[in-house]
Amino acid sequence: MSATEEPRSMGSERPAGGGVDVRVEDVFKSFGPIEALRGVSLTVEASELVTVTGPSGSGKSTLLNLIGSLDVPDRGTILVGGRPVPGRREAVSFRRHVVGFVFQENLLLPYLSAQDNVEAALVATGWGHRERRQRSAELLGEVGLADRARHLPSELSGGQRQAVALARALANEPRLLLADEPTGALDSVAGERVMDMLDELRSRHGMTVIVVSHDATVAARTDRVIRVVDGRVQED
Repeated sequence: MSATEEPRSMGSERPAGGGVDVRVEDVFKSFGPIEALRGVSLTVEASELVTVTGPSGSGKSTLLNLIGSLDVPDRGTILVGGRPVPGRREAVSFRRHVVGFVFQENLLLPYLSAQDNVEAALVATGWGHRERRQRSAELLGEVGLADRARHLPSELSGGQRQAVALARALANEPRLLLADEPTGALDSVAGERVMDMLDELRSRHGMTVIVVSHDATVAARTDRVIRVVDGRVQED
């Protein structure tokens, strides 16, 4: 959804092909003396499910943060849907209307129920309380947790908490979903289930999905693998 579009009616689904393409062109990023990214270039097509992999410290998460406007590159260009990723001043609107995030640490608020955690992401939409309740219930149903809506995060398994985080990431109907080590804190069974959900949600909503992971079993589940080593794309 662009910044000028109105929210779609609740219950509607994005048609297949509803994602955005991502173009990273000769991007550099340093943190003091540490060169995290050194001339990275890559392309992700609309509605692709792609893994960015590589050893720890290779720049994978930095790349994801730059694509999602959580940080800005020192040099180079990042285009999402043909438009430059905005700087810090305009980034809030970009994240609200285009991007959804899932992190290894699910970042759920421990004192809110599963449904309230999802609903919290809808406050900025301007929807009324009844609409937010309905939409958050629908999203939990999409990830198979309709019967856990009133449970606190402490009452859910690791996989269920990550499913809530996925539902929350879908609240703004993103065209681009960025997932940083979404299975990293899970056992193999729960991790497989999270990847099943990502694949199902991508197919249902047509969004583009970029997953950062060092896990070969995650990479095997995606359309394509991009390997980053020492701040450069080594294989695509």
